[in-house]
Parts: sequence; structure tokens; C-alpha cells
Amino acid sequence: MVKLKIYWMAFLVLLFGSLITVNAGDVPSKAICTVCVVLNTHDKIAPEKVKASSQYEGKDFYFCSTVCGDKFDGDPIAYMPPVFPRPVPEFAAKTLDGGDANVGQYSGQVVLIDFWATWCSPCKEMMPELQKLHSAYADKGFVVLGISIDEGKKAVKKVRKFINKQKIDYPVVMDIEDAPAWAAFHVPAVPATYLIDQKGQIIAQWIGKFDTDAAKTMIENLLADTVN
Repeated sequence: MVKLKIYWMAFLVLLFGSLITVNAGDVPSKAICTVCVVLNTHDKIAPEKVKASSQYEGKDFYFCSTVCGDKFDGDPIAYMPPVFPRPVPEFAAKTLDGGDANVGQYSGQVVLIDFWATWCSPCKEMMPELQKLHSAYADKGFVVLGISIDEGKKAVKKVRKFINKQKIDYPVVMDIEDAPAWAAFHVPAVPATYLIDQKGQIIAQWIGKFDTDAAKTMIENLLADTVN
């Protein structure tokens, strides 16, 4: 259902774009904002007044504000319709104790990577649900891996204090500032959650609101395939 929602959004973007644009290079008066679709900023997808536009790989993209246009120009791949499955990118992180961490440590397992930050309210609100998933399936070959994008000298202290208070016992690591994992994943905003199968392929993702029920179904199916 999650994949259908994502593909449906992408289809709408392409559909409205093709209906409104008459000639290549023309800017329509209204169009669906490519960035808002990815960030789920609206309850209803509908064309908006075009305030900015951009081109990427020969295609035109339209935005409801110059802010959205700048976000797109900063990392167009982050706002493209996702491709599933696709390989998880190589990345490195640091444990709260300063050790090295990477997704290779969980080879052969189902991994749910969650990019979050202590200053992100939606991130913190969904973490109890992630903990429930981890607790339910950790002994079956599943792990939640939290990647904090907090920065600064007190970042580790803040993260450690938060996870201890919330009784989070799934692994939480710190993103490396000079080679951030979020850049490798092309994360447009947090929370951003990626489900990785046993073969190291990203098979689903959620930007913003996390669909716990959909993720649970996918996780159970993946773990059932392992048993069978």
C-alpha cells in the first residue's frame, strides 16, 4: 500500500505536468509542487500557483515557492520518485561510545533505518512505535537502527540522555558530519525511514509520517520468507 501511494503521487506529478504544460520550457500557472509531494506537507494533492521551476535530466519541475525550488536544486535526487528495490548506499557512522558503525554489521537481517534528531518532534513521537517493532521481531532477524543527525559538541550527550529517558534499546548511532549518511541516502527531511531486506536492498521508505502497520506487514513477510 505504501509503494502504491508513492507511485500514485509520482504519477500525479507527471500527469498534471503533462496536462498543463503545452510546450517544452513553458511554465504553467498551476502545477503540483514536486517537493511538497515528497515531504507530505499537504493532506490533499492538488495543483498550486507556480512560484518557481527547475529542470533535471531534461524534465521540468514546478514548485509552490522559491524555498521548495531551492530545496530541489540542492539535491534533485532526494525528490525523484523512489526506485524499489535499490541497493543501500555505503555509509559509516559512530556509536555513542565513539566506535565505528555501518549497515554491514547487520548483513542478512531485515533493517529499518531511521534518520532522526532530538530537535525533531515528529521523530521523537514515532520512536516508541519503532521500539515496539524492534522488541517484537529482534529475535527473528530484525533490527531498528537509529541514525541521529544531531550536531555539535553536546550532541552525543543529548542523544544518550533522550534514549535513556525513553528506554530505547535498539542501536542508535551518530551521523558523521564530514561524510554524512543522510547525504548518501539523499534524505530530504527527518524523520526519514528506510526498510532494507536481507539482501541489502531498500524496498520501502517513508519521509515524514511513518506507516507502522504497512511496515509491520512488510517486516513479517520478509521474516517469513527467511524461515521458508
